[in-house]
Amino acid sequence: MKTLTQIFASLMLLSSFSLFAQEPVVGVDDPESLFTDSDPALHRNKQAALHIMRELLQCNQWDRADEWLTDAYIQHNPNAASGLAGVIYYFTEVMNRPRVDNCGKLTTEVVSVTAEDDLVTVMMPRRYPHPRNEGEFYYTTWFDTWRFVDGKADEHWDPAMVNP
Repeated sequence: MKTLTQIFASLMLLSSFSLFAQEPVVGVDDPESLFTDSDPALHRNKQAALHIMRELLQCNQWDRADEWLTDAYIQHNPNAASGLAGVIYYFTEVMNRPRVDNCGKLTTEVVSVTAEDDLVTVMMPRRYPHPRNEGEFYYTTWFDTWRFVDGKADEHWDPAMVNP
C-alpha cells in the first residue's frame, strides 16, 4: 500500500506542475539608469552598450555604428556576419529596419545590466506565443553580451538561432 501511495503522490505532484502559472519577466521603470557604474572603465562600457541598445538596435541609426562597434566586430549570432559591414548589412538589408531620426530615451524593456572586466550583459524580457496553448503566451529572458575594446564593442553573443 505504501508503494501505491507513493506512486499516486508522485503522479499528483507531476500533474500539478502545469497548474502553476509562470511569473512574467518584467523590466525596470527606468532602463537607462542601469547603464551606470562607479568604476570608470565599467561605466564607459555600460554607456557604450546603452548607445548600441538605443541608437543602433532601437532607432536603427546604423550609419553611426562605427561610433560604438569596432571594424572587426566578431559576431556569434548565426544570422549576421562578423565585421562592422556584416552587422550593418544584417540590420539594414536583411531585417530592413527603418531608421528613426529622433531617438530620445531607451524604450526597450531591460531587466538588468551587468559588467565585469571587458564584458557587458543586458537582459531583456521576451514574450512569445505558447506553442502548446493557443492564445496564451509565455515569458523568457533574452540577453546580449558585448566584449569591449577601447570603449567599442568588439565581440557579441546572444541566444539567437538560425532564422527560418
